[in-house]
Amino acid sequence: MATSLPTISLSHLDELWFQVSGTLCNLTCNHCFISCSPTNKNFGFLSLVTIQASLEQSVKLGVKGYYFTGGEPFLNPEMTAILIATLKYGPATVLTNATVLKQEWIDALVAASRTSRYSLEFRVSIDGFDPATNDPIRGAGTFVRALAGVQQLVKAGFLPIITATRTWPIADDRTVLANFIATLKEAGYDRPRIKLLPALKIGAEAQRSSGYTDAQRVTSEMLDGLDNSQFVCEHARIVTDRGVHVCPILIEEPDSLLGTDLQQATQADYAITHGACLTCYQYGAICSNPSLGLTSGDA
Repeated sequence: MATSLPTISLSHLDELWFQVSGTLCNLTCNHCFISCSPTNKNFGFLSLVTIQASLEQSVKLGVKGYYFTGGEPFLNPEMTAILIATLKYGPATVLTNATVLKQEWIDALVAASRTSRYSLEFRVSIDGFDPATNDPIRGAGTFVRALAGVQQLVKAGFLPIITATRTWPIADDRTVLANFIATLKEAGYDRPRIKLLPALKIGAEAQRSSGYTDAQRVTSEMLDGLDNSQFVCEHARIVTDRGVHVCPILIEEPDSLLGTDLQQATQADYAITHGACLTCYQYGAICSNPSLGLTSGDA
């Protein structure tokens, strides 16, 4: 008898993501789950006009928050204007490596956030608490540049969420967190917000360590009695230059493309048959701001 596939239904469209800079990034991190780099143009930029159309459509579908990722979002020349426009619709979060920020962009975003009823969040990727632990993963000199970006944001009044992908044994989490807190406080970030993430064993990470085995999959039995809201595909979708996909992690999988617009992408259940779906099952909706992680208050 054939085994039924584990599927997730979209209960509501709570979060809308945008692959705003495609797969173009100024860095080449050796754990990137979609292998972004300065030469990867597999996915392209999204324009302000395209995003504006999705924002308008999202209102009717009840979206409550917006996320912008890449690649490095601030390589998109319209990024500041895109965030300013989004703050008219709801809270916005931008995932950045903070190494290309310009003060004029930050000043414009400060002004926009002060006049908006919605919040603007920055999530800054730093994968080690000093150059020795970060730079082997993200590239030579990236720690110093990223920390300078964090200091820019903090000085402007933002409280960036520092996200670090776990490339160390999970038993070392508390020690790593304590070191992160000490480093960030020394840099002037008095009460840092930190989110620890599991590595997704696809893209560049599959080459760095190992990919998922065939046995590392979610089964229908594993979903029995489970709160499916821990899967990002239960309440979110992501817009790319190809259309609307099921989640930010799987955009390179052919079956992740669900339609050309948001309405089409909300219709069908999705079979969570990929290895990365197991990581979401184990750790929760790792893409969103809440859920997984530790903060300085947990230390």
